[in-house]
Amino acid sequence: MMADQISDVMNIGTTGDIRWQKFSVPYQFPVAFVRGLFNPSNPLLVEAITRGENTKRHRCYFVIDEGLDGTALTTAIKEYFDTYQDQLELIADPMFVPGGEIVKKDLAYVERMLSTIHSHGIDRHSYVIAIGGGAVLDAVGLATATAHRGVRHIRIPTTVLSQNDSGVGVKNAVNYRGLKNYVGTFAPPWAVLNDFDFLSSLPKRERVAGMAEAIKVALIRDRGFYLWLEENVEGLSTFQPKAEEHMVRRSAELHMNQIANGGDPFESGSARPLDFGHWSAHKLEALTNHHVRHGEAVAIGIALDARYSVLAGLLPEGEDERIVALLEGLGLRIWHPALESTGSDGRLSILVGLDEFQEHLGGALTITLLRDLGVGVEVNHIDGALMGQAMQWLKARERS
Repeated sequence: MMADQISDVMNIGTTGDIRWQKFSVPYQFPVAFVRGLFNPSNPLLVEAITRGENTKRHRCYFVIDEGLDGTALTTAIKEYFDTYQDQLELIADPMFVPGGEIVKKDLAYVERMLSTIHSHGIDRHSYVIAIGGGAVLDAVGLATATAHRGVRHIRIPTTVLSQNDSGVGVKNAVNYRGLKNYVGTFAPPWAVLNDFDFLSSLPKRERVAGMAEAIKVALIRDRGFYLWLEENVEGLSTFQPKAEEHMVRRSAELHMNQIANGGDPFESGSARPLDFGHWSAHKLEALTNHHVRHGEAVAIGIALDARYSVLAGLLPEGEDERIVALLEGLGLRIWHPALESTGSDGRLSILVGLDEFQEHLGGALTITLLRDLGVGVEVNHIDGALMGQAMQWLKARERS
């Protein structure tokens, strides 16, 4: 290093000096919304893979959520790659993995993926393409981020939740010893390709659950979007394509904007504003052994923190009723009996989620609450007794 390239030298007594290293790395990747991604007449996938490198043949390998129609999907992929065989090479038949929390339970499936990446000679200029829900994308993303310190990864989300939320983010993780997302990385994908055709094959329960993340981001970032959700509750609850597609797009845009412009894309601070309603959601999933799906738990977490925001004097009275009405109008529940479970010390088990939430990031406890519809606010203390009152309010409302 030349002397004129060294800056910010700090002398520290007689023990030596410090040279501050500083650089930035720009990240850029496309997030696309489409129908018929694997239709050979649609060049989106081949263009996403070959961008900037049009003169070479690109090696690709697929990992697919086994909850999808594997036979039809494998056939479609092979036909697509046959059409573009001068630019694309299919390394081998796809690997199928279970979706949901099974693939994220521990490192077992990630280790299988790493073994396969190694055995097929997948390098930093090859592509591992994941097709599935958020859990599958999380696990594959972790494998690709750690193999060779990073191979190219394309996400093809297939659920409402992964298309409007997790799939467009920069986080990858699996659980470890029962701890949610304990082993993970921050690693932006090469591309995110959302195909709305996948949504029509989802069970109703999964389709509804994913809408909770749209409500979450609207409540903390976009009042206009929240009002739109209220106005379109009938179309959303019956999965009308125009309404569902707008909901997915706008939610994804808001998540992308937070990551790009929120000032902390890799969560080096203590705040996680995009995780409004999540401190209790993550704990509720664990308390129910994941019988409560992530989106369902988030809906309960939103209702809980909305009521607490009112009790804490942050959110105007009545806005919690309004939020709960939207959740219920979409078919989402706001209460689960596990909220009342207690530990050996008599403390509500759900409140342990506050400790785990803080530990995950470190630093001060930072929870996002609501000041208004579309306006989030960070707080550093939660009153356990007041939160208990909020839970009882949810329980009483569900029974009424």
